[in-house]
Amino acid sequence: MNKTRQQELTRWLKQQSSRAKGWIRLSMMLGLLSGLLILAQAWLMAGLLHSLIIEHTSRDALLQSFLLMALTFVLRAVVTWLREQVGFICGRVIRQEMRKLVLDRLEKLGPAWIQGKPAGSWASIILEQIEDMQDYYSRYLPQIALAGIIPLLILVSVFPINWAAGMILLVTAPLIPLFMALVGMGAADANRRNFVALARLSGNFLDSLRGLDTLRLFHRGTAEIDQIKRSTEHFRARTMDVLRLAFLSSAVLEFFASISIAVVAVYFGFSYLGELNFGSYGMPVTLFAGFLVLILAPEFFQPLRDLGAFYHAKAQAVGAAESLVTFLSAESTEMGEGDQNFPAGKAVDLNARDLIIQSPQGKTLAGPLTFSIQAGHRIAIVGLSGAGKSSLLNVLLGFLPYQGSVTVSGTELKSLRNDQWRQHLSWVGQNPHLPEQTLRANILLNQPDVSDEQLQSAIDRAYVNEFLPLLPLGLETELGDSAARLSIGQAQRVAVARALLSPCSLLLLDEPTASLDAHSEKRVMSALNDASQAQTSLLVTHQLEDTRDYDEIWVMEKGLIAERGTFAQLVAQNGLFASLLSQRNKEL
Repeated sequence: MNKTRQQELTRWLKQQSSRAKGWIRLSMMLGLLSGLLILAQAWLMAGLLHSLIIEHTSRDALLQSFLLMALTFVLRAVVTWLREQVGFICGRVIRQEMRKLVLDRLEKLGPAWIQGKPAGSWASIILEQIEDMQDYYSRYLPQIALAGIIPLLILVSVFPINWAAGMILLVTAPLIPLFMALVGMGAADANRRNFVALARLSGNFLDSLRGLDTLRLFHRGTAEIDQIKRSTEHFRARTMDVLRLAFLSSAVLEFFASISIAVVAVYFGFSYLGELNFGSYGMPVTLFAGFLVLILAPEFFQPLRDLGAFYHAKAQAVGAAESLVTFLSAESTEMGEGDQNFPAGKAVDLNARDLIIQSPQGKTLAGPLTFSIQAGHRIAIVGLSGAGKSSLLNVLLGFLPYQGSVTVSGTELKSLRNDQWRQHLSWVGQNPHLPEQTLRANILLNQPDVSDEQLQSAIDRAYVNEFLPLLPLGLETELGDSAARLSIGQAQRVAVARALLSPCSLLLLDEPTASLDAHSEKRVMSALNDASQAQTSLLVTHQLEDTRDYDEIWVMEKGLIAERGTFAQLVAQNGLFASLLSQRNKEL
């Protein structure tokens, strides 16, 4: 990572701090208060020792000073605790805002853009990488100001007492940030490489888990285990590189701080022996001055040492921000977000003129298409893979940008609010998503307040009742991760039942029977055919026999509508549809 890129990422990280500016300022104020309490502690402790050892003051006369010193210890502990709490809240606020920023961006880009990257990599960005920015905002940013203010306060306190000790501290102080920068130059780049490796490892591991059955079927289990071992070892090596830099940075800071404190101690030692007679403005060096400077010397370097320790947090945050900023600034064709609402209960008719469907990166996926669908009509879309069938459905769902015109009951699709428009849609795909724990909750996902009669009707129509008695707790059965308790066909029927419960104006079916056995396919298509009678419906399928009763069939090829007509008309034309049907019959 070059220096210019690091500076850009650092600026971006600082811009995000405005989301919790008040908490950062409060953390700085508490740190400053802690610094003032350190000065008070040092003065009280040095004064007590000077009074007891040199002036032989009685302990009773110093009772008030003892109580004040004890009070400063208690107050400093309380302030430190409060600062930790404020820092955590500050980091949490910014992390929550960042996650919202990422999730909003993902929602805007849609599944067509997201599916190009493994799910594990998104989990790495949303969880690990944003989480690793906590210390940057809670510790590093407030410490930048404190690293300059607190040493300055200590110098202001030391110079009037002994200018030589003040000069030693002043001259040696720059060594710490200098060597901190030298050691930390490669830390951000090491962290960036580490996060890239983590995202790749997370994505590969999740993909391996999902494809475990396929790997076993083709006897690739051992090879995949070896690949995971190599990736894990690669990630371990990168992690150790990062840790080595962190430990080296801390060791350098501790070394120079210790050397500086030792020089101060040697100076006062030789001064008390009468070997050095300068630094105290012509006056003898007192025990008070020696104790005060030696107590404050470690505290003088502590903010700089803390900044050095937290510098690793900065490098970690810069490395994490690399992929995050790249994602947030990724180019995508603007899909548009209108402000109009589609009227509830209104029938949907669709009209397209010179419609060109584009990918999020602006590549043409299909078109130009010109068509008209009357309200209540059922359209089946068939064709080879890659012909543009699913792309057309994704446009209607608001997940892909387009050029030309698509009107929904006279209103341009781009002018509709996506979230409100989707409330009038029902969609069933080939990979049903059942996110809730129980079967009942998954069926009622979008309609939690339906009556028992409506729920039972949906269960019967989707043929969920056929396997319901086989589940131990019926509708209350927990399905497990990714609905592991159900087969694909059973999960598909649950998705159909959910769609039947949702009143909609447009029903979109994208390969709803793919990968199903013949029995499940028959049941699912029967339920969907019944459901499609109630509203405008579009069915994308490779099962040509399922299209017999549809009002019109579109045959797509290379992104265009090559043929259209009823089942009988297309068979009689003896064109592309008839060829697909003949090929399908041979396969069966």
